[in-house]
Amino acid sequence: MTDAHAHPDSDHHGHDHHHSHGDDHNETMPFRWSRLIVAMIVVAIILVAACVVQVRSGAATVITRFGNPARVLIDPGLAFRLPIPLEKTIDVDLRAKSTSSGLQDVGTKDGLRIIAQAYAIWQVPSDPDAIKRFVRSVQNQPDQAAVQIRTFLGSSLETTASNFDLSSLINPDPNKLRIDALEAQLKVQIVQQLFDTYGLRVVDVGIERLTLPSVTLNATVDRMRAERETIATERAAVGKRHAAEIRSAAERDARVLRADATVKAADIEAKSRVEAAQIYGTAYKSAPELYELLRSLDTLGTIVNSNTRLVLRTDAAPFRALIDGPPSAASAGGAR
Repeated sequence: MTDAHAHPDSDHHGHDHHHSHGDDHNETMPFRWSRLIVAMIVVAIILVAACVVQVRSGAATVITRFGNPARVLIDPGLAFRLPIPLEKTIDVDLRAKSTSSGLQDVGTKDGLRIIAQAYAIWQVPSDPDAIKRFVRSVQNQPDQAAVQIRTFLGSSLETTASNFDLSSLINPDPNKLRIDALEAQLKVQIVQQLFDTYGLRVVDVGIERLTLPSVTLNATVDRMRAERETIATERAAVGKRHAAEIRSAAERDARVLRADATVKAADIEAKSRVEAAQIYGTAYKSAPELYELLRSLDTLGTIVNSNTRLVLRTDAAPFRALIDGPPSAASAGGAR
């Protein structure tokens, strides 16, 4: 009895266990599929994220394929690439940078030495070919590019400075300085070389500092002193020439005035002689004896002075007038 009753119970329990296991299996299958789908979605997101490239403003993104630049992305925004290791990205900064040559001892055209320092403002242009050239030449290392630029600046500064005299680079007179011409020649020398070799665009080149070594300073002071002495001599010569011109003009004007005065004096004298002759003529007509006496006295006044000694007859004219006096009216009438 006991076994008989136990058997049905065992069959009942076995049947229940089998039914429960089937239900668990049916419930696990959808859960596994959902997890797989979620995993696939996550993997897809990761893959998409790995293939998305963001191009920043002021920079370019170079996509390299097995180390070689394949594409250049310039416009800011999102782009796609193949996942690593098929394709990688390199960000290239397109903003302007400044590099200095440092102080250099260079020679001038007139054989003097000068210490100069130049600077260059440069950038990688927004040109895909130039960007690729930059990445290949310096492995996208701005510091390495700056080293190359300093080398170019140094050699170009040495060559360019030899085309200018020291007085055209350092001079107290701004009108004699040719720093602009030096900077222009320096820029011409390095622009094309840096672009062709490294893909770099030179924005500007300038002279940052100019100074003199002690030897050149002494020579410069001597030269400036000589220039000042030359200027002083020239100005003194100009002043003397102007003074001579003024004196010559004054003497010429004086001669002209004297000549005019002489002419006027001669004219006045001639007029006075004419008037005197007219007066004498009138006097002679009115009183001949008085006229003769006055003329005799004028003659004596002309030929005799305090230092004159004369021995003459007193009964002869004009001394007779001193003895006889003026003729009387009666004798004058008898004479007539």
